[in-house]
Amino acid sequence: MPVRRATPLYAVAVALVLAVTAPTTAAADSSALREVLFVGNNWDGTADVIESTGDFARIGRIDVVPDKAERMAEINADPIRWIYFMAIRGGVGEGHDQFVDDMYSTPDGASVVVSRPSFADVVSLDLTTGRINWRFPVSGYRSDHMAVSPDGTRVAVSASTSNTVHVLDIATGEQVGSFKTGDKPHENVFSRDGRYIWNMSIGDVNTALDATWLDWTKGDRRITVVDAATFKQVKVIDMRERLDAIGLKDYSDAVRPAAFSPDESKLYFQVSFFNGFLEYDVAADRITRTKTLPKNPATSDDRTTWVNDSRHHGITMKPDGGKLCVAGTMDDYATVVDRTTLEQGPLVTASKPYWATVSGDGESCVVSESGADQVTAIDFATGEKTVSVPVGDHPQRVRLGHVEAGWSGTHG
Repeated sequence: MPVRRATPLYAVAVALVLAVTAPTTAAADSSALREVLFVGNNWDGTADVIESTGDFARIGRIDVVPDKAERMAEINADPIRWIYFMAIRGGVGEGHDQFVDDMYSTPDGASVVVSRPSFADVVSLDLTTGRINWRFPVSGYRSDHMAVSPDGTRVAVSASTSNTVHVLDIATGEQVGSFKTGDKPHENVFSRDGRYIWNMSIGDVNTALDATWLDWTKGDRRITVVDAATFKQVKVIDMRERLDAIGLKDYSDAVRPAAFSPDESKLYFQVSFFNGFLEYDVAADRITRTKTLPKNPATSDDRTTWVNDSRHHGITMKPDGGKLCVAGTMDDYATVVDRTTLEQGPLVTASKPYWATVSGDGESCVVSESGADQVTAIDFATGEKTVSVPVGDHPQRVRLGHVEAGWSGTHG
């Protein structure tokens, strides 16, 4: 079924930007809430809560695995689950357990919902007590990226090994729907009006079959668009065809992080192994521009050494649509790019930057430096670094959200 052009379909930004609006559009009294950034420390099993603007100072820390002993007992008692747990540790975890991937606060700022890859679940944590409100085990053996609906009432989570996205009621953890995807669903994005969900599947990024001619072994990689009410498929976009059409046959078609323009007409996305990003015209259904960013001479040319097939992983857009911010993961820098000219600004040195999001005031790009255990803010106007703030072990996802105005707790 074709997408109807009269209805805005595409997201104003990646799910990380939707997190800015979701809590404020809900019924909660915004005067009783404090805007913050949640930083997921993947290997720690914690999330740091920091100021959303200014000096980005740390406010508190959350233990996202308060039930670790119970979960490990279950895993150790089940040989199949134990095999997958160890495979996650040895593969995508780079020798570490993955205890937090993604997180969003509830509209009332009382809880935070977290996906935990190694435990193959999603939990809601009470920000006052640190206790678990609810837990949802995903299908298969690993949970991954999430997205929250614009009204803040639902959360979509990728279940990597079952090629499924679950959509949950954020207050109760009850599943309200699910849909099938390509291989290894990754990023999820709700459309601005909440009517559609986009999912990007990235295929098998943990194999060593990384040579260009072996790209076909990576699996079924596609964008799946579904109706967010019925969860029926609306559209499938295979970037292989669009890449081939402009002569980029050697490029991977695994769409990684992405950012949508404010008018919902353009999609800017990264693909596996590529130092740069591409621009996709939604209405014309074609790739219109390619931006290649500098390579770091110190970065190995051996693609098997790049983490999970990433070269660059993390892209976000300034709310007015004028600038993009890109995390050059394996090249150890982040940079601001002018959206009109595609000219990049200064290359800001960063240690394995793994994500990029927008500050609460929209004036800065915030990247997680997974190699240095810190987050760094870059001014959109100048492209220069303004501040770095220490966080926990291996920060990845950074999401805007809210806590209750007086919150200053540390659970973990």
